[in-house]
Amino acid sequence: MSTAYVLFICAPYMKNNKKIYLILILVMLFQINVAQQNGFKIPDSLNNKDYAYFSNEVQKNKAQSFNATLYAKSWLSKSKSEQNWNQMALAYKAIMYNADKAQLPPYSDSLLTAAKKSKDKALIGAAYLTKGIINYNKKELTKALDNYLIADRYISQTDDSYAIHKVKYAIAQTKYYLGFYHEAIALLKECTAYFESENDRGYLNSIHFLGLCYNKVGNYKLSSYYNKLGLEESKKLDNTEMLVYFNHSAGINHYYKKEYSEAIANLKRVIPELKNKKDFANETVANFYIGKSYWALKQQNLALPFLLKVDKIFVDEKYTRPDLRENFELLIEFYKNQNNIALQLVYARRLLEVDRILTKNYKYLSRKIFKVYDTKKLQSDNLELEKSTGSKNQIIYILVVFFTITIAFLSFRHYKNKKYYRQKFEELMESNTDSQKTSTLNINNENNDLDINPEVITMILKNLEKFEKNKKYLEKDMNLSRLSALLNTNSKYAGKVISKYRGQKTIDYISNLKLQHIITLLKNENKYRLYTNEALGEEAGFSSTQNFTRAFKKQTKISPTYFIQQLQKPIQ
Repeated sequence: MSTAYVLFICAPYMKNNKKIYLILILVMLFQINVAQQNGFKIPDSLNNKDYAYFSNEVQKNKAQSFNATLYAKSWLSKSKSEQNWNQMALAYKAIMYNADKAQLPPYSDSLLTAAKKSKDKALIGAAYLTKGIINYNKKELTKALDNYLIADRYISQTDDSYAIHKVKYAIAQTKYYLGFYHEAIALLKECTAYFESENDRGYLNSIHFLGLCYNKVGNYKLSSYYNKLGLEESKKLDNTEMLVYFNHSAGINHYYKKEYSEAIANLKRVIPELKNKKDFANETVANFYIGKSYWALKQQNLALPFLLKVDKIFVDEKYTRPDLRENFELLIEFYKNQNNIALQLVYARRLLEVDRILTKNYKYLSRKIFKVYDTKKLQSDNLELEKSTGSKNQIIYILVVFFTITIAFLSFRHYKNKKYYRQKFEELMESNTDSQKTSTLNINNENNDLDINPEVITMILKNLEKFEKNKKYLEKDMNLSRLSALLNTNSKYAGKVISKYRGQKTIDYISNLKLQHIITLLKNENKYRLYTNEALGEEAGFSSTQNFTRAFKKQTKISPTYFIQQLQKPIQ
């Protein structure tokens, strides 16, 4: 008899004997730990339960993580033994609900593998959505958007309206943080209209982000409208949890409306609740705008403690975002006015660290943001500050000279490369990416040097046209063997015909078709320009990101990243 069974049976009799209950819990934890190390074993009492039972018990025990995990792992074990991929994917989702943060990425990989094997579009979409949420929580915003867009591709083919709008909200949320505010607004309006009658929290979340987006595009009147609407709707729906976020958003909007006293009062009120929620991201934003409000009122000494709190959260959590960059510029300015060279240097170095994180996570927005201290000026100021603190020595001088020469050389090489890459980009834009279509050829014995029956060649070419028309080349791991089967011939004949009538080796032929497909999408559809190289490689059916980028550069002489940047320039 399992310990779990004993615990369930004995629980009603142990309410007044906490010691016995605690001992049994510890024994169960030990048993689960051993089971995890040696391979999980379903407790005897759960051996004959069906999937519906496990699903119901997980839902009923959500508040009791230990019980919920036991049922979820039993569910997973059963689905693995029966090779039921649909149930395996659902079981992984159930396990992830109570899993530690460190376990979420590997669990999400297993979830995606099971979902793909199930061939269920809704499950595959949900798996990509889950991966995106994990990326989003880790502030890996580009990866999050990438996974959300793939999720949208699958879920949009289903009839699940809730899931479709859940993905739209996730994409909008990420686009807000990446700086694509107008695109986010369009998606959020759809979400607000749908969730109003379907899901209270989704409805309030959508209103909240509309307020934030309108603030970012400078429409403070509409931002105020949505903040006020959110507060009213939260009270009407008896959802007190969202009140703090609407007040937080209203406080930021007060700052931009130059209502500094109201901004300070609003944001000071919300900080205690944000601390209780351990929401350090919104807490640091509140501190920053309180500090900026005092600064605008010429009360720099009152601003300082709040600016320092932003710095402390950055040091502790490594959290920042583009508008918080100014916090460190203000600290540098404050200590410059105090003639405190040592602290100037501290925050100049901190700002360089912030810039590295922003460049990595917010590439689009970090290019647009106004910078009082750009990176080159900051590096220059750093050298001056170091010299003024007694760092004048020969080694630094040699390093400065060396880096100056290196930068001059790299700048010259960058200029030459930039010119060359621009030329290749223009050639690619002028080229016809659909040029690999061939007209029907008259095959006869006179021009047939392949030693293959002309009728067989004609049949292979017709099948090859079908292969191109139906875009079968986008399938993953497409190779000569698989292509030969689709052409209804052998590998030798297929290779010879492709070499003669397409003028390429089979591998290059398949690779170039994939690349032509991607180039056409990037030229004609803006949404693909938001994809990462990993997502583009998957769209084209390459086996890995490295294979995609290598093939793209080999054919076009430029990287996919450069090509997308040049395409986006006219839009920006």
